Amino acid sequence: MKKQTVTYPLRLPASLKAAVAEISKEDGISINQFVATAVAEKVSAMKTAEFFTSYRAKADIKTARRILLRMTDVRLT
Repeated sequence: MKKQTVTYPLRLPASLKAAVAEISKEDGISINQFVATAVAEKVSAMKTAEFFTSYRAKADIKTARRILLRMTDVRLT
């Protein structure tokens, strides 16, 4: 199964484009591949933060603290 791709005209400051071009050349990849990977990393980081934020809202701090206190080598301040 082939992945579907779309095109998107991207406007970057000249200095940022030059930096991307230099780094991608050093890494032996295209500017497109560099940008796609950078966007994927950012999306992943934001989704991960969103995931942990949603779990933090459900956290039972008292229970977690009680469990941690059962461990002899853990000190809670």
